[in-house]
Formats: sequence, structure tokens, C-alpha cells
Amino acid sequence: MSLPVHLAEDLAGAARGGRVRVEGDEAHHAVVVRRLAVGERVRLVDGRGRAVVGPVVTAGKRLLEVEVDEVVDVPPPAPALTVVQALPKGDRGELAVEVLTEIGVERIVPWAAERSVAVWRGERAAKAHARWAATAREAAKQARRPWFPEVTALATTDRAAELVAALDVVVVLHEEGRASLGDVALPSAPEAADTRIGIVVGPEGGLTDAEVATFEAAGATTVRLGAEVLRTSTAGLAAAAALLARTSRWA
Repeated sequence: MSLPVHLAEDLAGAARGGRVRVEGDEAHHAVVVRRLAVGERVRLVDGRGRAVVGPVVTAGKRLLEVEVDEVVDVPPPAPALTVVQALPKGDRGELAVEVLTEIGVERIVPWAAERSVAVWRGERAAKAHARWAATAREAAKQARRPWFPEVTALATTDRAAELVAALDVVVVLHEEGRASLGDVALPSAPEAADTRIGIVVGPEGGLTDAEVATFEAAGATTVRLGAEVLRTSTAGLAAAAALLARTSRWA
């Protein structure tokens, strides 16, 4: 069984034989909620590719101290995936973030699509973004990820299109797409490792013709997943899995 993972935001100076302290809510979760005890081994990650492994030497209500046996630097996952996720209603946004994080998406872009039922404005926007970021952080730990995904600021359609234009292969999921996901060409090795893949997921109300045209003008290909129409909270997961299965990450 893999070791439990907890976040230690600063591992820059971590070295074998040294100690790493984790304090506050993260330590409380490790010691009080997960009941980690002195002597148990744990993996601490900084969310930016560095991890340390070692036994717990101090376990307090808001303090966790680990003796470092091993330091590991993991390169970022390649090819990298970005998902532009239209805002779903209710708690389906957190569900989308959770499953996208678990499958290994590098960047999640909340998108204010024209037909999005949910609206992020003012204080509500800050709180909603914080929930998405917290969901990504917890899901990354659960998935044992050394690299945590970035949850960007809320994007307009124009801003989302700018991000799409900077990627190498982008698909827009649409039930009326003429191409299938399997028709999308992915670069072969060794170029495939550096490929930046994007997926655009529309809202419950569907994409407008103008939105589709904007993303296609930015270089995206509009595709259908199949005969079924998936919810916006799970469509990105399905597309990411189908694409990853064709890459070295899942080889």
C-alpha cells in the first residue's frame, strides 16, 4: 500500500538526515484525523515536484515532524493537460475539479460560459475559487500526486481562447461535433512528451455557436465523445482518460 501523502509547502532545503516540520491545519489533519503516529512512515510533497519520505518523529495536535530518509524530485507529467471547465451549478464544480485532479490534469481553468447557470462575482467568486483550489489540493494528496494542478482565475471566453491558442492539441467537446475524439491526431514520440493538450468542456446549457467558433479560430477541434451526452462535471474526465490512453503517460 502506498504511503499517506501530506503537503509541506517548503521542501527546498530538505535533505537526507534532516527534519521537516508541518504545522497548522495540515498537521492537524495528519495527526488527529488520519491518526498518524510516531514511527509511521509518510510522504510529504510540496505540490511542485519535490517529495520527501521518512518516519514521523513528532506528532502533536497541530505539529508533524518527519525525519527525511529520501528526497525525490519528480519531473512534471508529460504530456501536460489543461481543461477549460465551464462553471457547473451547485457542487458539481468541485466534483469536476476532484476527478480532473485525480486523473492528472495540470491546469484547470474555470470558465464563465454564456450558458453557465452558476455565476462567480465579487465575494462569491473568491469563495468559489478557494473551494476549487482546496478541492484540487485534497484530491492531489489522495491521488498521491507530487505535482498539484493549478486552478487559474475565472476566465472569460476570450481569455480561455487565448490559453487554448498557446496549446498544441485542443478539443472542444460538443454533442454536434462531426469528428470523434479518436480522429484527433496526437504527435508521436519523442515530440509527444512535450505536447500540451487542452480540453474545453461546456456548461449544462451547451455551447453557443459563437463560443464554438471562437475556440475553433484559436486552433481547437470540435469533437463528440459518443452517442451519450455526459454531464459537464464528468465529460472532461472521460475525454482526458481517452486521450491519456493514447499517450506515454498511460503506456
